[in-house]
Amino acid sequence: MSISYRKARIKTAPFRLRLLSIAATGIILLVVLMLTKEKLRMMQINYSLDFKNLKLPPQNKLSIFLQNRNLMKPMNSDLYPNLADNHIIIVLYVHNRPQYLQIAIDSLSKVSGIEETLLIISHDGYFKEMNKIIESIKFCQVKQIFAPFSPHIYPTRFPGSSKFDCKSKEDPSKTTCRGNPDQYGSFRSPKIVSLKHHWWWMMNTVWDGLEETSNNNYSRNILFIEEDHFIYPNAYRNLHLLIELKNEKCPHCYAVNLAPANVLSKGEEWDSLIAEKIGNIGYSFNRTVWRKIHKKAREFCLFDEYNWDITMWAAVYPSFGGPVYTLRGPRTSAVHFGECGLHQGQGGKTACVYNGGLDFEVKEIDRVANIDSEWGVFVREQGKDEGYKNGFKGWGGWGDVRDRQLCLDFSKMYRD
Repeated sequence: MSISYRKARIKTAPFRLRLLSIAATGIILLVVLMLTKEKLRMMQINYSLDFKNLKLPPQNKLSIFLQNRNLMKPMNSDLYPNLADNHIIIVLYVHNRPQYLQIAIDSLSKVSGIEETLLIISHDGYFKEMNKIIESIKFCQVKQIFAPFSPHIYPTRFPGSSKFDCKSKEDPSKTTCRGNPDQYGSFRSPKIVSLKHHWWWMMNTVWDGLEETSNNNYSRNILFIEEDHFIYPNAYRNLHLLIELKNEKCPHCYAVNLAPANVLSKGEEWDSLIAEKIGNIGYSFNRTVWRKIHKKAREFCLFDEYNWDITMWAAVYPSFGGPVYTLRGPRTSAVHFGECGLHQGQGGKTACVYNGGLDFEVKEIDRVANIDSEWGVFVREQGKDEGYKNGFKGWGGWGDVRDRQLCLDFSKMYRD
């Protein structure tokens, strides 16, 4: 009997080992499955917005490099050591469109008085060809700033795109991907949301984050233009006149503009100043207006619209409680040009290329200041049918909670 008992134990030992091995494998697979499900579940969480704490994304090496570079002193300070006492800083908001930038820079080089001021170039990412053009400028002081949280410098994760991000309405994996759709069911596109991110980062940085424009060092207006704007020779002189006349002629105006709100118009050529809605070409305002805009960070950051200017017209300005006017002259001092959209200039390494010719007629009247201080003001009423009506909810593209949070964080970067 004892021999038989030993044989039975010997026979059952391998079976028990196999059973334990199968059980262990099953447990491991179960744990892996549970962890995978938890990871996917975490991707789907609709993160709540944090309106109080700063939650900027972790920076990579390029982001840190660009942020440190933003602290550099302006170029050409040796050529132009002293800025004019009443100089008005110009900020040029640019994307990866080098041929456009070259045209804008060439036009600025011919602006009367440009040597008196500081030109700040705000880049949406780092592009060597764009940087090369800026470093060739010799007609004024120049400072470059680079958006360190641009989607273009985060190739594999937010604010850029990652392999886990939802891609489209038809994405079959949308139940396990990361992201929130906009009101039309579309998920974020980094190259599209970068437009609004860049503008809001630039505004916060220029007004609150630079030594050259700090409240202690600078108290005047700032002019904002883009690299697809052709600037007339009289623009800077007209800008000074408009700012001086605004308090007297249009005290309720928030800003001044170098061009009509209607981008297709070159002006009425009347003997009159015009007060109308703020346009997006050559607009200029002071720190008081900026503070009013900054207080509307939630309206700006939570509105489902990827264009900064439409967001301002449809969500921010209406929240001021009344019509928002700007003052301008009857002839334009800046015009929009080009066929290359911003979206085309944001496609990674490939710059937007423009092959057409430009033929701007710059008359003698456009070479000198042509604003008359004796003119009255024609007020173009902002009727109910003008602009974006009440109830307009935006064109979308800005539904992801992460983009909204990053936008809110830009509002807090330089605030205690």
